[in-house]
Amino acid sequence: MDQGNTAFLLICAAFVLLMTPGLAFFYGGLVKAKSVISMMMMSFGALGLIGVLWVIYGYAIAFPASEGTVAPFAIDWANIGLTGALETPEGAAFPPLAFVAFQATFAILTVALISGAIADRAKFGSWMIFAAIWATVVYFPVASWVFNFGLADDGSFAYGGWITHGLQETFGLGAIDFAGGTAVHINAGAAALALALVLGKRVGFQKGVHVPHNPPFVLLGAGLLWFGWFGFNAGSELAADGTAALAFVNTIAAPSAALLAWLVVEKVRDGKPTSVGAASGAVAGLVAITPACASLHPIWAIVLGVLAGAVCAIAVDLKFKLGFDDSLDVVGIHLVGGLIGTLYLGFFANGTGLFTGGDGTQLLVQAIAAFAVLIYSFVLAFGIAFVIEKTIGFRVKNEDEVAGIDSVMHGEEGYVLTSTK
Repeated sequence: MDQGNTAFLLICAAFVLLMTPGLAFFYGGLVKAKSVISMMMMSFGALGLIGVLWVIYGYAIAFPASEGTVAPFAIDWANIGLTGALETPEGAAFPPLAFVAFQATFAILTVALISGAIADRAKFGSWMIFAAIWATVVYFPVASWVFNFGLADDGSFAYGGWITHGLQETFGLGAIDFAGGTAVHINAGAAALALALVLGKRVGFQKGVHVPHNPPFVLLGAGLLWFGWFGFNAGSELAADGTAALAFVNTIAAPSAALLAWLVVEKVRDGKPTSVGAASGAVAGLVAITPACASLHPIWAIVLGVLAGAVCAIAVDLKFKLGFDDSLDVVGIHLVGGLIGTLYLGFFANGTGLFTGGDGTQLLVQAIAAFAVLIYSFVLAFGIAFVIEKTIGFRVKNEDEVAGIDSVMHGEEGYVLTSTK
C-alpha cells in the first residue's frame, strides 16, 4: 500500500467535505437575513443525511463491481454497509475505505448544491425527504454511469460506467469527466431547475428585489469552496502525480479567468463590478473546469474560464426573462457552467478535441453524456418534488416566506442584535 497516495486521498477527502460548509456560507450570504439559518441548514442537513445513506447503500449503488461495463442500474450487495470495503487487498494502492470516503464527499456536495434554487421558501423536512429520494434514484446511479473506475477484488480499477467506458466501446472514445461536470454540476443544476419550477416564484419575485444580505459571507463561502476544489479536482486522480498537478494548476487558472470575465460583464452591463459577482465568477470557473481539469493545457483552461465567466454572468439573468425563480442561480452557474465545461472538451481536450487532433467524436460523446444526465435528473427531480408538494407540501406559506422562515422552520434567528434579558 502506498502511504503517500493514501494520505493524499484522505486529505483531499477532507478538503472536499469542507466545501459543503463553504457552500452553506456562500448560499447563506445570498439570501435575506431572516432566511440564513434555513438556507445553511439545508446544506448541513444534506451533509448528515447523505453521509449516512452513503455508508448504508449509496456506495454499493454508485460503485458496483462487475466484469466489463457496469450496468446503468446495479448494486453491489457485498458492499451494503461497506462490508466488502473493510479489508485492503494485497497490492492495493490505498485502502478501499479511503476511496469510499473521498466519493462520499462528492455525493454530499452534489445534493447540497440543489438547495440554492429553492432558497427562502422550502420546508426543511420536505427538503430532506427530497434529498434522500433524489440521491438514491439519481445521484448514486449517475455516479456509476460517469466515473470510469470501480474497485476490483485486488484493489485495482477495472470497471467503468456506460457514459465513460460504455461510450468508448461504441464510439472508440469515452466521455471525459475527470471530477464530475456531469455527475455533480449538470446533475445538480438540472434538479435545481426542476425544483424551481415545482415550487414556483418567491413572493415579489423580480430583478433587484431579492438582494444578498451578507456579501462577506458570500466571499468567505467562495474562498472555502475554491480551497476545497483543489481536493475535488486534483484528488480525482487518486494519486499525487503529474496529472494531479495539472488539475491543480487548471483549478487556479480557469476560475481566476472566470472571475475577471464576470466582473467585466458586470462593469459593461451594470456600471459596477461587485463582490458577489467576483465570488460567482470564481465558482462558475470552478464548475466549468471540473470535468476538464486533467485534459486541458493551462492556456486553454484560461480560455474556458473566460468563456464560463462571461456566459454564466449573462445566463443568471435569463430566469427573469424565462420566468422561473432559481433563487441563488444554481441553474445559471452549475447547469450552464457544467454544460460549457463538458462540451468544451469536445473542442479542446488534449489529443481528442476537434481543434486539438480529434475528428468530432469527442464532442459527440460529451454531448451524449451531458444531455443524458440533464434529462434523467430533471425528469426524476421534477416528479419527486411534484409528489412531495402535492402530498405533504414542499413550499412554506406565503406569510411565513415574507416574515422569514428561520423562526418558523428552526426556532432560531441568524442575527440577535438586542438582548431580551
